Amino acid sequence: MASGVHHYQVGVEWTGNRGSGTSGYRDYDRNHTISADGKPAIPGSSDPAFRGDAARWNPEDLLVASASACHKLWYLHLCAEAGIVVTAYVDEAEGTMKEDASGGRFERIVLRPRVTIAAGDAELAASLHHAAHEKCYIANSVNFPILCEPSIES
Repeated sequence: MASGVHHYQVGVEWTGNRGSGTSGYRDYDRNHTISADGKPAIPGSSDPAFRGDAARWNPEDLLVASASACHKLWYLHLCAEAGIVVTAYVDEAEGTMKEDASGGRFERIVLRPRVTIAAGDAELAASLHHAAHEKCYIANSVNFPILCEPSIES
């Protein structure tokens, strides 16, 4: 595994100027495009509750997706090392954010991975979720709990 410091560079370009910029709260769209060299662009906006476009990804969606994907990647790595053959992994992750006087914050994310294994110990497969959580870069970087409610099928 690589070690050291890693840098990530992305561009976020606001595309919601309707012609008068931010002349009023209702006078602009929240749309933007997230980009990085060599990768497909991600259409972004704000949550519809904040006047955003429901058809586009919002920062809150992306945070929940990042936590889920990071956990999955570590979990698959640990299963491969442990001789557990995973044939399917589907997560129905959910985040809870609460608005408050300071703006708001996430209270928690719950991961609900459904894992199918073809070979290996199901009990070990279940316990590796804890190890994956301990190693997950995203989980180690946030100030709220990320819970995991896995199920293992064989």
